[in-house]
Amino acid sequence: MSLYTEWNDNLKNITTQEEYEEFFRNYMGKESDCYKAILESKNPLIEGTVKDLAEKNNMTALQYVGFLDGASSSFREELDLEALTDDSEVKAELDWEKLLWNMHEAKAEWLYGMEEWSNIFDDEKRKQIKKDFNKSKQVTVGEKIGRNDPCPCGSGKKYKKCCGKDK
Repeated sequence: MSLYTEWNDNLKNITTQEEYEEFFRNYMGKESDCYKAILESKNPLIEGTVKDLAEKNNMTALQYVGFLDGASSSFREELDLEALTDDSEVKAELDWEKLLWNMHEAKAEWLYGMEEWSNIFDDEKRKQIKKDFNKSKQVTVGEKIGRNDPCPCGSGKKYKKCCGKDK
């Protein structure tokens, strides 16, 4: 069984709220430390065996695969998580903007609010990414079609006599 499959199985086997909270309290602290180290180093390249990277970040190999799973949508190239074992070589490069965006997407304030982001982006750039993210989530409603307006289907009829007609 791959580490990724085992990670997902562990998540699926959590049955109580207490187990869930304990699992993520333990994991999220280590995840935060891992991101802090990456942001402090200013090096977007993650390179080494799963086992070595996990040890370097005070994690188990399983937890590190969970970290890679969370970060995978922020890599410049796709990483085959299913194939990872303890001895698998990992070489993945983070896209800083995509990573910050995805942290906002995950509503992970403890990650996108880290001071270490100032090593990567100035405050203005971080605010712009947040603004662009928020703007992408806004729903805009188009103008309402009046009963006597031309039908948008292009028939040339009034809306009330075409697509707006009660069926």
